[in-house]
Amino acid sequence: MQTIPLRKAQTRLIINEFVRSVYNWMAIGLALTGSVAFYVANSESMMRLIFGNQMVFFGLIIGELALVFTISARVQKIKASTATALFVLYAALNGATLSAIFLIYTRTSITSTFFICAATFVACSIYGITTKRDLTSLGGFMAMGLIGIIIASVVNMFIGSYGMHMIISYIGVIVFVGLTAYDTQKLKTMALSQPAGLDAGVVRKGAILGALSLYLDFINLFLMLLRIFGNRD
Repeated sequence: MQTIPLRKAQTRLIINEFVRSVYNWMAIGLALTGSVAFYVANSESMMRLIFGNQMVFFGLIIGELALVFTISARVQKIKASTATALFVLYAALNGATLSAIFLIYTRTSITSTFFICAATFVACSIYGITTKRDLTSLGGFMAMGLIGIIIASVVNMFIGSYGMHMIISYIGVIVFVGLTAYDTQKLKTMALSQPAGLDAGVVRKGAILGALSLYLDFINLFLMLLRIFGNRD
């Protein structure tokens, strides 16, 4: 019969391996997004293709939304290799559209904001993975806040209020800080819900789904911080 310390050690090992896999895939996604964004920003022909043609730009946005929906809603029905390919494709497309930040903000402020975002993200992740407090209610509250941000952003597209723009940005930082902690804690639940001896492909799909959640948290937190700290060209 297994002793309690041995079971705890095995539980920690399962959680650590799964979390490591999630963060590895998230890092791959972020690295690909950054590389594509930098390449597109330094290619005049690519910038003209994407931002000089509204059909191409909105086609990319629609494609990104479709990929996020497919991965989130159908991850259990598709192969692990397909889920991985869709995540990589999404990260690349997101990089192409995010290249616009190089037209708006100075590269120095983009770099400094990235490090601020990374430090904030790491702190929230550590809190989420180590706290004994159940963050489920926090996640629900932050999800409501996210809906509010989306609605307010759409309204502000017509109003064009700088004050509302900044309020949305500050609230957005709070929302994505909370979601980062919540989504990180959720990784422990995902890891422990996987039976022993589970197929590696199923584990990979869980890791891709977790990586997508944290990737979206990081990107959105970065964009909100960039609105606050970014210096415009």
